Amino acid sequence: MNTTTLLNSSAPAQTVDDVVPAPQYAIAANATLQERRTRTLKHGDTFAVFDQRGDIGGEPGNSEGLYYRDTRILSQFQVLLEEARPLLLSSMTQDDNAVFSADLSNPDLALDGRIAFRREQIHLNRLKFVWQGACYERLLVRNFSDGPLHVRLSFRFASDFADLFEVRGEVRAARGVSSTDLESGSGVLLKYMGLDKIERITRLTFAPAPNALTPARASYELSLKPHETRRVFVRYGVPGGSNEGAAGDWSGRGFYRRMRAARHALRESSARAASVDTSNTVFNEIVRRCVSDLYMLITDTPHGHYPYAGTPWFSTPFGRDGLITALMTLWLDPTIAKGVLNFLAANQATVSETVRDAEPGKILHEMRHGEMANLHEVPFGRYYGSVDATPLFVLLLGEYFVRTGDLGLVRSLWPNAEAALRWIDTYGDRDGDGFVEYYRQTKEGLANQGWKDSHDAIFHSDGRTAHGPIALCEVQAYVYGAKRHGALLAGALGHHDRANTLQAQAVALRRQFEEKFWCEDLSTYALALDGDKQPCRVVSSNSGQVLLTGIASPERAERVSRTLLAPAVFSGWGIRTVAVSEARYNPMSYHNGSVWPHDNALIAMGMARYGQKQAAATVFGALFDAASYMDLRRLPELFCGFVRRQRNAPTQYPVACSPQAWASATTLCLLQATLGLELFDGSREVAFYRPVLPAFLDHVHLRNLRLSGGSVDVLLHRYGDGVAATVTRRDGDVVVVVRQ
Repeated sequence: MNTTTLLNSSAPAQTVDDVVPAPQYAIAANATLQERRTRTLKHGDTFAVFDQRGDIGGEPGNSEGLYYRDTRILSQFQVLLEEARPLLLSSMTQDDNAVFSADLSNPDLALDGRIAFRREQIHLNRLKFVWQGACYERLLVRNFSDGPLHVRLSFRFASDFADLFEVRGEVRAARGVSSTDLESGSGVLLKYMGLDKIERITRLTFAPAPNALTPARASYELSLKPHETRRVFVRYGVPGGSNEGAAGDWSGRGFYRRMRAARHALRESSARAASVDTSNTVFNEIVRRCVSDLYMLITDTPHGHYPYAGTPWFSTPFGRDGLITALMTLWLDPTIAKGVLNFLAANQATVSETVRDAEPGKILHEMRHGEMANLHEVPFGRYYGSVDATPLFVLLLGEYFVRTGDLGLVRSLWPNAEAALRWIDTYGDRDGDGFVEYYRQTKEGLANQGWKDSHDAIFHSDGRTAHGPIALCEVQAYVYGAKRHGALLAGALGHHDRANTLQAQAVALRRQFEEKFWCEDLSTYALALDGDKQPCRVVSSNSGQVLLTGIASPERAERVSRTLLAPAVFSGWGIRTVAVSEARYNPMSYHNGSVWPHDNALIAMGMARYGQKQAAATVFGALFDAASYMDLRRLPELFCGFVRRQRNAPTQYPVACSPQAWASATTLCLLQATLGLELFDGSREVAFYRPVLPAFLDHVHLRNLRLSGGSVDVLLHRYGDGVAATVTRRDGDVVVVVRQ
């Protein structure tokens, strides 16, 4: 259908069948990530997922591997002692996420029908880190027996060069050609010529050179005296670059130099952030993990810092995820928002492209670099099928300006903001009813294009799938925020007529939203309006996100909060995505009954906006308790929505990403919500609006809260029934105020 015709038509726009197909691009759950408790390291466009031994398995259906730009460039890397896998003693990812270490030992090893040596005589220590396109490993082997031992140590390796969507479960009709080359006795090249005519290469290099090397194995014969130690170094990753060098450059001392460089890069990145220290040691561990995960996921792009959405499935730029993560961490580190805004502005759509769901002014949904994206086997090479990223772009730019006073960035990105606002008024609202709707332009695109983008997420109270175009309730709230922030930005740039127009549009939208979306008998807003403008009368967490931008009336905002904290929605671990009474409720589903940490954080921010601090603290307490049970104190992308039971932990979701950027930002956002923390560069003011400390915190010390006029450290502590603030350090003319 012609785009111009769509814009001028009063009929609902729909270019594909409204019948929802089988789940598309869903992540196969034949193997759960929770069973293997995988560990992750990341730097730039490279990340590694391995088991607790530090191995990358070779079993079908698992997600372990070394990945580079959406391709698994190593699918197996295992250490063997006499053909047996070592016993795991312990392992850990260090607090800063720079280095993984594991301690292993030998099992009972039999040779020729007899026990050659008994278990726990050989100690293996692995150190691994990812840096500039490769994983580096040092394996230390030590003989703790009282006699000499001869040990055969082997590394077994392979690469399937699977596109990430293949790893997720997609089946391809054809693949490229693989080959292997040996290099001078100490290196192997694994090669894959893709159908996109791009050759992908993984180089494995061993130091010292192994005694035997084949295209799938490197073997060492080690004769160890009592208490003697030997070291083996391995580099595996993309070839080339100044960081690779000769073996002598990256093994031995070179290994430790690179490890220090990787750690220093993470510390230098996270040093931009404000820091948090509290009276609760468990909460401090959770915060440290949040910050470490966030900065591990942040990738430096030519346009600035960008938080990739999460590993293993979403380690790439996502518009919605990046914008929301930046919004949640704006108080902590505004350079994240600056990088996100610059990146998305540089990749904003300028023309209509049906296959990409692109239209002028629309903000990117997802960017991929793998073989399947290059061949258009999946539409996500540069894909714009997101209805909310465009208003969120304008909203974030406005919030960034309030936080930083950076009028220079506002001036440079104002054309992009205007293009986004035009998209909202035209392509976003094709039928001219005042609401922004979505529909997909091709059968290959996403059927649902809000944050709940699974195929079955938008439905009516009787369980029927809603047909498009669909207007989501939270999207209208984002648009309201975009209009109000657009007015602020236009006024700051001297475009006063434009500011007045945008403000008037926001007022009209608020009035119309209340009329069309409110469900009096449910005490909440409808999940959505379908293509016939009929409300999806479903109690959902989406209505909580409506509170984020102030579009709801105060009385209705309070009723929404009560609804979401009632047992039908609040599991005890957090607010479910839909109530237990709904037709499609399933606590094990992706979007229809699960608990999403970032969703809860945005809802809590909305509650706090309306002065409902105790409600926000209730949500905060639930997510704190959940995180305290999680592996590594790390909140995952989501977890199941089963009701909280005494002496039980939250039920994990089988293929949840962990770490995930907006889940990592959740705790930081919840802290801001309950403290009522706002930073205003224009007035050089750090403000706390009716601060509340949740029950598990007696004091919170925030350090290095930065404005352009300086920085300040503030201690917040209980004082009677309230919270008092004490300035413990001040640099410059920053003012701290507490408003009750």
